[in-house]
Amino acid sequence: MKRRARSIERNAVIGKIVRVSSGNFLEMYDFIVYGYYATYIAQAFFPVGNKFASLMLSLMTFGVGYLMRPLGALILGAYIDRRGRRDGLILTLLLMAVGTLSIALTPEYERIGLFAPIVVVVGRLLQGLSAGVELGGVSVYLSEIATPGNRGFYTSWQSGSQQVAVVFTALVGILLTRRISPSQMNAWGWRVPFIIGCLIIPILLWLRRSLEETEAFRKSQSSRSAREVFQIVLENWVLILQGMMLSVLTTTTFYLITAYTPTFGRQTLHLNSNGVFIVILCVGLSNFVWVPVGGALSDHIGRRKLLIAMPLLCLISAYPAMRWLVQEPSLSRLLIVELWYSVLFGLYNGAMIPFVIEMMPQKIRTAGFSLSFSLATAVFGGFTPAISSFLIHETGNTAAPALWLTVAAAMSLIAALLTRRFADDGRADFA
Repeated sequence: MKRRARSIERNAVIGKIVRVSSGNFLEMYDFIVYGYYATYIAQAFFPVGNKFASLMLSLMTFGVGYLMRPLGALILGAYIDRRGRRDGLILTLLLMAVGTLSIALTPEYERIGLFAPIVVVVGRLLQGLSAGVELGGVSVYLSEIATPGNRGFYTSWQSGSQQVAVVFTALVGILLTRRISPSQMNAWGWRVPFIIGCLIIPILLWLRRSLEETEAFRKSQSSRSAREVFQIVLENWVLILQGMMLSVLTTTTFYLITAYTPTFGRQTLHLNSNGVFIVILCVGLSNFVWVPVGGALSDHIGRRKLLIAMPLLCLISAYPAMRWLVQEPSLSRLLIVELWYSVLFGLYNGAMIPFVIEMMPQKIRTAGFSLSFSLATAVFGGFTPAISSFLIHETGNTAAPALWLTVAAAMSLIAALLTRRFADDGRADFA
């Protein structure tokens, strides 16, 4: 009987993790799809007559979505901290759906002129508003349903669902490059992944609606006004700044090895598109393994050891690894370098997310964590594709993206050293 009861409880927990992480899958899928097909989107919506300028406009539009993330974290995070985790996560999914539909269905620049890029930018802004709190809302929900001593492992499945999105997007890319000609891809093929994202929205909405509110939120104080939440956020600006610095390495590494890889592989390294998508698929699988390992490891040895060790390893190895890749570009070298970056990302991310959540007061747990992460994404991670392309263009150094990654590692290492006063063993009071 006890074994059966444990089995039922375990299945219930797994069900909750799947339901809450499902929307996070869509959020990441929609965001990285844009990065994967940036060159095609550039031709469709930003035809300025110069390939580099067109690509930069497309990548900057990719980054614009991240500028809305801090606003979404603050406004929607306050909503979730006042109204509840469940209702807020349903709202973020609906906003993401509207943004995705606008990009999938907007006619090209040749057909409607300036309205085309305007609608695409608005779509990205809506996606950014939603994504600003999606990750935080999911992470906080998972942390609040976690069993004692397993918070790092539980919250790691937020990022785990993102890696499923990376793998799924790569599989879609592989199928498209094999079944559709380059001319068809330019004409309409790049829209297919966005349409797929739209088709799975009803399923994910159904899953989210079945979520229960967390016990920690039900036991928290009565509903606060948005003004009160904003005031508490302002009072804790130092914590939020430190959380942002800790998040920089995660966001920069992730977008370097996922969203930027198709552009880097095709245009800079001149590698086969199908092979590049296979590399991304392997990276997604690697991330899926290392993130839970990092979370579980942080539960056992403490978060701080990983928060210091991974940035140090990145500072030592990021540029030499990238330099080795660009000296003789090949798919095998690209795979080796990105798998190493994946190890750094996974182990660091698994420890960082629960640590930052535990730093935040319960009253602003969602808004505080979401704002920290969103600021890091807006200033660093989200613009990684654009900044990497710009650095290569201006310096002529094809290994320049690793310099950007090194800067991110230095910032996160400093933050880890500045936050020594916080416990890193997962014993924060969540009641």
